[in-house]
Amino acid sequence: MKKLSVNQIIKNIKAEKCFEAVAADYSFTIKIEEYVPYVCGAVHDGHQFRKSLWKNCLHSEYDRWFEEDPCTKEFVKSHPIVIAGCDSRFEYDLNRDPEHAVFDEAWGKQLWRKPLSPIAKRKSLKKHARFYEVVRALINTLENKFGHVVVYDMHSYNWRRWDREVPVINLGTMNIDNDRFGEMVENWRASLSQLKLPRKVEATSKINDTFYGNGYFLKFITQNFNNTLVLATEFKKIYCDELKQVIFPEVVDAIEEQLRTKVKEHAALFDKTFNGTNG
Repeated sequence: MKKLSVNQIIKNIKAEKCFEAVAADYSFTIKIEEYVPYVCGAVHDGHQFRKSLWKNCLHSEYDRWFEEDPCTKEFVKSHPIVIAGCDSRFEYDLNRDPEHAVFDEAWGKQLWRKPLSPIAKRKSLKKHARFYEVVRALINTLENKFGHVVVYDMHSYNWRRWDREVPVINLGTMNIDNDRFGEMVENWRASLSQLKLPRKVEATSKINDTFYGNGYFLKFITQNFNNTLVLATEFKKIYCDELKQVIFPEVVDAIEEQLRTKVKEHAALFDKTFNGTNG
């Protein structure tokens, strides 16, 4: 893996070079092993938190981890194109628009002892903007090359705060073109419902049950590109103990191993359906 500036990353993408890099400010990683018509994203995978913010933050390291999406990059690490955030959403949230990406309050609790300075906010928002410069260049290159693209937007969610039974996988579809892509959505949901999971967990999957696909990553791509489907895919945190901050590696590995096949198969069906390929 190389450390590259955003300009260098974009230059590589436009030239269709294969590479793996971390952004020069260490805010995100991107891997392109092959130019294919699908992307895996994990915008909430990051846990880094800028040291200059530590003393001013009222939330503990555990509080931050609890609301992040650990292991979501791990779920899709084997695929040819993977882009993932490195920074905690508590510094800036890549899944919210720039006006709301830097929190004053997080999940009902004040975040900062003292309000952030404009300089501190700008530093975080600059990283947010750079990430989306790369996303724009990536999707633009793939649409121009293939015609239609599918993005697997991987997330996880805390289930203990719900007072009802919630699905292991939820797809949020309120902000996509369901008339055009509805069959692909249902195919993806059905495929995920067949996951075989350890710890006697049944892989229930539903659409718009807990979340609705209102994230900025999905909206940014959908609003700027007419031929890209973003599948906001939320895993219930059955792969960790939310209260003890313990990851269950056997569950993470089971999800990752099966998504190697399931993502590839779904992406191939999408490509055949919308780009007319037989690959």
